[in-house]
Amino acid sequence: MSKRSSQKPSAAPLTFDLPLELIDKIETCRRSLGLGSASEVVRAAIERFDFSQCRPAVIPHRQISVRLSADQRATLKRQARLKDVSIGELLRLAIEDLQAKPAKKRAKR
Repeated sequence: MSKRSSQKPSAAPLTFDLPLELIDKIETCRRSLGLGSASEVVRAAIERFDFSQCRPAVIPHRQISVRLSADQRATLKRQARLKDVSIGELLRLAIEDLQAKPAKKRAKR
């Protein structure tokens, strides 16, 4: 058996998105707990957290496909770049903002 196989594998980076308020909390906890890095804070959080009592909110999602004009697609791409968000996030915001108003009735002639 080689020496390498008997050692624990090195920790690989895990990348994930967090709201800025949690990034700030990580830094606050790092300083107050006397830890050296964000990784140490996250490892401490995992060690202390009771996953058996955790009940995360699950929001069902489903993927859909839609057809957009070239202009709409270009607008979405440009705005996503300007706002530094995904196209999907912009679509969610646009759909959430859409008011479901009944269509105007045409006058009969």
